[in-house]
Amino acid sequence: MVIIGLTGGSGVGKGCVCREFLKYNINSIDTDQTARQVCDKGKPCLNELVTYFGNVILNDDGTLNRKQLASIAFADKDKHAFLNKTTHYYILNEARAWLNTQRAEGHIAAIVDAPLLFESSFDKECDVIISVTAPREKRIERLLIRDNIPLEAIELRLSKQWNDEFYTEKSNFVIQNNGSLEEVAEQVKKIYNQLFSSSNME
Repeated sequence: MVIIGLTGGSGVGKGCVCREFLKYNINSIDTDQTARQVCDKGKPCLNELVTYFGNVILNDDGTLNRKQLASIAFADKDKHAFLNKTTHYYILNEARAWLNTQRAEGHIAAIVDAPLLFESSFDKECDVIISVTAPREKRIERLLIRDNIPLEAIELRLSKQWNDEFYTEKSNFVIQNNGSLEEVAEQVKKIYNQLFSSSNME
């Protein structure tokens, strides 16, 4: 089974790319969603974060206040590094278990959608790396709608992320998502054919 690492900055539209690959029966795991699950109330990951950051990152009901955690972590390099290191451990274990299931079910490929693919070193466990890029203004527009957070918070988040050149240099394929679903679909089709055409599978 081919393990595809899909990455790119916030708001580039990785989910859109995954939906296009699903048309070819290639499933994906969203590590952003996995990150939420491993930080559920009572989970070991959340307990470690509370030990480090304090109860200030919790809501009154003991669940994680994600916006509060983000505001603290993104503003401090060391705290940001601790957050990534801690969550990566639990997220990647979940991803590996999911990949084992995909392999057992006989899938030809599976996608790990991971914004921090390189930072977590999970790229070393992938056979193919695909990065998604998009114009900055498009990314901001999408994040304003999706996350419902202030523009200042989005600017801070993007300032902590790599530029397009970083992803391009480290990837086997790059998908440009400028807003046209048809263009994304065509790029996904081209990559699928290059990876899984009959001649390449021999």
